[in-house]
Amino acid sequence: MPDSQKRSSRRVAVTGIGVVSPLGINVRENLTGLQEARDAVSDVAMFDVSKCRSKTAGQVLADWQFPGARKEWHRASHFMAAAMTEAQSADPGFAPELAVIGTTSGGMSFGEAFYRMQASKSKDLKRASWLANYMPQKAVLDALGSSGWSTPTQIIANACASGTNALGHAFQLIRAGLHERVVAGGYDAISELVFVGFDSLQASTSERVRPFDAHRTGLVLGEGAAALLLEDWESAIRRGAPIVAEITGYGVATDNFHLTQPNPSGIGPRLAMQRAIQDAGCAVESIDYINAHGTATAFNDATEGMAISQLFGDRVPVSSTKSMMGHSLGAAGAIEAVFSILALRHQFLPPNINYATPDLSWKLDVVSNEARKAELRTAISNSFGFGGTNASLILQAAA
Repeated sequence: MPDSQKRSSRRVAVTGIGVVSPLGINVRENLTGLQEARDAVSDVAMFDVSKCRSKTAGQVLADWQFPGARKEWHRASHFMAAAMTEAQSADPGFAPELAVIGTTSGGMSFGEAFYRMQASKSKDLKRASWLANYMPQKAVLDALGSSGWSTPTQIIANACASGTNALGHAFQLIRAGLHERVVAGGYDAISELVFVGFDSLQASTSERVRPFDAHRTGLVLGEGAAALLLEDWESAIRRGAPIVAEITGYGVATDNFHLTQPNPSGIGPRLAMQRAIQDAGCAVESIDYINAHGTATAFNDATEGMAISQLFGDRVPVSSTKSMMGHSLGAAGAIEAVFSILALRHQFLPPNINYATPDLSWKLDVVSNEARKAELRTAISNSFGFGGTNASLILQAAA
């Protein structure tokens, strides 16, 4: 890493968290779901999947809505508003100077409706609303409005690493002294276009999602949102803010190997983790838990498993919480950062469910099928996406 990017003396605190996922609509429900190894993947009911190979997904409760939501809101706005409001309630004195949010598809369902209307040459009067709500910043603006916050917003769309990149970017801005307080996170909602797209790529499975299992057959999609309040450590201490965790390192790598497949050598994930560890100024031996990207596709798990095995061997427990709730794309990194914080705060290892047969291509300590109690200080959270975009965050328990 160039000298100009080396770790500075500024520390970055997390003072509040909020999350919506198929495991629950708040932090408490998600914590219980993780501890109970709940399988939140179910049959898709939002649109017709009869012609698809995959027919399941991790879905947020279909009839749930954020209290006070406007009637034209997309599902993603409900998710983002709930996550941001929950984070705000944990630290009411937080006043963000910037919002940095990751997503991949924004309000894609509105986009589908608009373009189908265009193709059919119809003149539906809802088309203006569909187009306005399609924009990726719309869910964030709705959430900020519900929270009573008015702040500039940056959207990061970097495939499935978007949520982690948003957190990493916010972390770097604070550590560099450019901002004191940033609300960061990610969101995505399942849409028919994205669901069918993954099914057409044959990346989705018609079976249970089984990360790191020798007989894994693909991913299932998920949805949700997470918001984390990031603040300069000294600023948080001065105002007596609650500190729930600390972000200490961020690493990225791009392997540019293939449009959808990672480099089989595992160099991208390995470099992202190495750079995050170097950025945090900690040793490989200090990592106590890895929340893996773990999509359960043949290619992702092979490269990530190889990279983890090369760096850590089987010393560090590994799990993919996507096994319980699916892959929420741009939201995944933010949601899994919250899950990692919950693991650190409550001293347990989230499980990797549906795991039966070890893949002999690597040696990993997979947290199979049920949560474990553990003494944890430092965790790494991985997010890897199409196009070879790889990102890792280092999180520590609050001290």
